[in-house]
Amino acid sequence: MIDTHRLGAIARKEWIQLRRDPRSMILAFLLPIFLLLFFGYAINWDVREIPVAVLDQDRSDASRELIQALVASGNFVPELYLDSARETGDQLSRGEVKGVLTIPPNYASDLQARGQMPQVQLLLDGSDANTATIALNYADAILAQHESRLLPLGRDAVPPVTIETRTWYNPDLVSRHMIVPGLIAVIMSVIAAMLTALTIAREWERGTMEVLASTPVSRIEVVLGKLLPYLAIGLLDVAATVACGMAIFGTPMNGSIVLLAVYTVLFLTGALGLGIFISAAVKSQVLATQVAMLATYLPALLLSGFMFDIASMPRALQGVTFVVPARYFVTVTRGIFLKGVGPEVLWPQAILMAAFATLGLALATAVFRKELPT
Repeated sequence: MIDTHRLGAIARKEWIQLRRDPRSMILAFLLPIFLLLFFGYAINWDVREIPVAVLDQDRSDASRELIQALVASGNFVPELYLDSARETGDQLSRGEVKGVLTIPPNYASDLQARGQMPQVQLLLDGSDANTATIALNYADAILAQHESRLLPLGRDAVPPVTIETRTWYNPDLVSRHMIVPGLIAVIMSVIAAMLTALTIAREWERGTMEVLASTPVSRIEVVLGKLLPYLAIGLLDVAATVACGMAIFGTPMNGSIVLLAVYTVLFLTGALGLGIFISAAVKSQVLATQVAMLATYLPALLLSGFMFDIASMPRALQGVTFVVPARYFVTVTRGIFLKGVGPEVLWPQAILMAAFATLGLALATAVFRKELPT
């Protein structure tokens, strides 16, 4: 049986120790906001205003209209106008532009004579594959639209099939709306484990474990008592980061705040339990911090689906992602923020995070020992 009085006493003791440790207070309250702002501004997957060089060998009204179509889209910015094709390689190799648009001679005359768009060349810097791929898609769409405006269908022509696309949940395709919810999951995964990674190790290093060992509290009461203050702090951190994400980055909240709080409790319980398990196992604050960072930061950043799509990873790595708890919380935060979905969609994540929380508490309780070494 868990005694609530003993549990409360351990929680109060942990809170008092936390208040007396300025480093832990900074880690608990300031670091999450700092990381959200830093990564929120630093990470941006929107590709706009791609610098290109233009080699207009036709110099006609038609070629200038084509260049203007690219500029008007806002996706391309003509940084340089070249005089010779020999300059093409130099501009790309120096990295001064991301692409070179070449309009051939006789572009306007071919356009009038053939009744179809002449071929133009767009050389792209493939060393940045992501920007090159997006630039190619932009160019294809812009040129297709420009062609349809220049070459109207004849009287007897059959109109081509057109596709009208709509984007749900993030209609403007703003990358920060996807980044911020995922960042909350990644940040809290790291912060929660690092905070509790210091708890048991601190007792051993300060010599207060003898006092704790002499009390009648059970191991589960110690683990839960040390976990509760950090759970409250974690909920405050999530509330603060959610508010900052909405106020500063304009990320919409389309789902239930209450549901997000419930899922956050499940996730934080597992992450905090993992930190206590690490702290009890290594018994050194420095080593516990390093292990907690290694066990949470890289997996949460790279294998949670935050940075890279899990479906595009090798099969072996896809299997590894199932043991990364941040994977499930990233799905939850994006689902609640952007899609506004509820338990009918997110119940698998709830079950898996509950299992993770149970495992974290079980490991922490099993490894923690009140007995002093002889």
